[in-house]
Amino acid sequence: MLVDFLFELRKDGLKVSSHEWLALMEAMDLGLHDSSLDGFYRLARTVCVKDVADYDAFDRAFARYFAGVTEAALAMTKDLEAWLADPRQLAQLTDEQIAQLRRLGLDELRALYEQRLKEQKERHDGGNRWIGTGGTSPFGSNGKNPTGMRVGGGGGRSAMAVAGERRYQEYRRDIVLDVRQIDVALRGLRKLGRDGADEELDLDETVDETCKNAGDLELVFRPPRRNRVKVILMMDVGGSMDPHAELASRLFTAASRAGRFAKFRSYYFHNCVYEHVYEDAHFTKRVAVADLISHSDKDEKLVMLGDALMHPAELLDPGGSYSYVAGSRSPGVEWLRRLSTHFRRSAWLNPEPDRYWAGSTIEVIAALFPMYQLTLDGLAAAVRYLVRGGQRPSIANPTQWAKAGA
Repeated sequence: MLVDFLFELRKDGLKVSSHEWLALMEAMDLGLHDSSLDGFYRLARTVCVKDVADYDAFDRAFARYFAGVTEAALAMTKDLEAWLADPRQLAQLTDEQIAQLRRLGLDELRALYEQRLKEQKERHDGGNRWIGTGGTSPFGSNGKNPTGMRVGGGGGRSAMAVAGERRYQEYRRDIVLDVRQIDVALRGLRKLGRDGADEELDLDETVDETCKNAGDLELVFRPPRRNRVKVILMMDVGGSMDPHAELASRLFTAASRAGRFAKFRSYYFHNCVYEHVYEDAHFTKRVAVADLISHSDKDEKLVMLGDALMHPAELLDPGGSYSYVAGSRSPGVEWLRRLSTHFRRSAWLNPEPDRYWAGSTIEVIAALFPMYQLTLDGLAAAVRYLVRGGQRPSIANPTQWAKAGA
């Protein structure tokens, strides 16, 4: 009966496999959903959602599919209240059950609580007497008793309220990133290899060699696995990048963490790269781009960060730099072409929404560098491209960056 819910999840982009769905059915058969909609919500999200970024899509599908269930439950509750209000029905209950339905005075409730507290020796869940969770006891939390007193955490909220509130909207993939999300995405760039001195015990080879020696122990060592990826990050600063300064700082923080790459270098430029880039944002430590290219291996990953927006003359005209000091005999587009040609894999991360890319200098630069919007999907696609290559995104189809490298 819940097969339609599976297709509802897939409609919102959740990749729920048949294996995961069968696991959910098995978990329900074991009663792990507590025979409640709230329990099913938690269980289904645990089994079917593999990434916190998909929580929002799950909540949308859940709220849409189970819409109206809450109203039906309320109608059933009213029927039960009417049943309990009928004296003829209450005649079938025991004296203790009738007593629990009566409203207790505050003083009596406190006295009863102190008595139970003295008598109870262990944790208790459910039931109608002891202090604990669930059930109809007047004492505890997450239970149901109109005259009870709460002990511990507050009462639960319905799954429909949680799904309708959609507390996880900040995890959607079409938003900008925090440091943790960037850090997780950049891990995809790692390429582990073994080099250096033999410092690590190779257990499999040790067992094989020991067997060949008729049981005489033969220890075999190997070099440890190390990350071999080298990354160069060039960042546009100032001017139109000022609104994106915080996002750029997050990317730099995640990329520059110790041990993330075998070698990491970062440089700054303004609007466009010319004859020099700079090791500091104050532009006091300059590095010739020609020297940087000649001393960089072709297999290093070049990541450009900038909005790629500028006056066309700054990009296309010789000496078009914003600064006469940084003026260049070659236009900025030529220096960008040299960089993109030298490195086998490079990518440009753009914080500007992709709907503004066409018809500007962004379009010219995107012809040289595979360009990706700086969102969770965009960064993931850029990392995939840097690692595996694949189809380059096209400005003519701005949504293509989300699929590039898949």
